[in-house]
Amino acid sequence: MDAAQRRQEILEFLKQNNQPVSASKIASRFGVSRQIIVGDIALLRASNAAISATPRGYILDDNDDITNRCTHTIACKHSRDNLAEELYTIVDNGCGLIDVIVEHAVYGQISGRLHIFSRYDADNFMKKLAKDQASPLCDLTGGVHLHTISYPSEEAYRRVLSQLKEKEILFIK
Repeated sequence: MDAAQRRQEILEFLKQNNQPVSASKIASRFGVSRQIIVGDIALLRASNAAISATPRGYILDDNDDITNRCTHTIACKHSRDNLAEELYTIVDNGCGLIDVIVEHAVYGQISGRLHIFSRYDADNFMKKLAKDQASPLCDLTGGVHLHTISYPSEEAYRRVLSQLKEKEILFIK
């Protein structure tokens, strides 16, 4: 199989998966190295394929399990010590974190795809931060950041806002 054919098959493989798929898993599926897959994904994205990179792997945007849910952007502020509490509050109420967005003084808006819908996802995200000794994006802005959250009902959304406000995580000036 040549590289162009492999890239088309990677797109088909991602279409069949509703959850993020790691580069290592894709590499194993196609019998190539992880780095080849990273390059293939970069080329696919450069040709306008709607592939997002999440902490757990790649996903096609149109496969995202948020498509039948409402979304809203909220502003939050907290220290690194409250990161897990923020994530748990959102997912424990049936909502999901789609992304994180910060406004950087030099680069402008920076966003990262999260795709966190459960405590399992939140724990994996926290473990990855620790393992890679990485800083969350909100460290760049003194803790202030935005999240696009998905929610199944207005009731769930209101519950999240109320609890984040009570925990002094919801950013209200």
